[in-house]
Amino acid sequence: MSVEVDVKTLEIDGHEVSASAGQTILAVARENDIPIPTLCHIDGLSDVGACRLCLVEIAGSNKLMPACVATVQEGMVVSTNTERLQKHRRLILEMLFAERNHICSVCVSNGHCELQSLAQEQGVTHVRLPYRYPELPVDVSHERFTADHNRCILCTRCVRVCAEIEGAHVWDVMGRGIDSLVITDLHDEWGKSSCTRCGKCVQVCPTGALFDKSKIGSEHPKYPDFLPYLNLMREAQ
Repeated sequence: MSVEVDVKTLEIDGHEVSASAGQTILAVARENDIPIPTLCHIDGLSDVGACRLCLVEIAGSNKLMPACVATVQEGMVVSTNTERLQKHRRLILEMLFAERNHICSVCVSNGHCELQSLAQEQGVTHVRLPYRYPELPVDVSHERFTADHNRCILCTRCVRVCAEIEGAHVWDVMGRGIDSLVITDLHDEWGKSSCTRCGKCVQVCPTGALFDKSKIGSEHPKYPDFLPYLNLMREAQ
């Protein structure tokens, strides 16, 4: 018995591409080697459109759309790297650096940080916004891991991998807006929480917010792509 596939034809950056109905713009772009920057997205986890770095322009609409959650439509014309988008992405990155205390030179993830790499790729040479310098906690209560809220960008990768892959639901987000924090359980210390100590949250963290105490420094990068459970989820999708 044959299964009909609803195929959509669209244009991305001048290239005509085909996609299955329900696919996201980001997925189709990456299938066709068209780069779109992201921070909150990681293959194998659900998408939430949190970082807004993957915003794209769609012909006929003044509104920028997040490529990680926007699905393809027949005849859609998408632009992924216009001057408007470049300015927008640089501003978002500057806001992330200004919001918390990201000091690359003394960060445990210096050289292996997705935020740092994206800033370099997008040409962010300085931050034009006033730094907030918030007083944020560093949780070292866990026997293996540390949570440094100064480096957190609220991408919620840790929340999603803990819920969707591990099924433990230890991590969540507390508060609203600029006062938001990722927390374990009901804001318990990480070492006193119901954490299963699997380390998946640490591996998917794009910055130095979550790190392994025994693997600090440039000699020990994170390897989110090698998590077997994420690979299984990617194959299922």
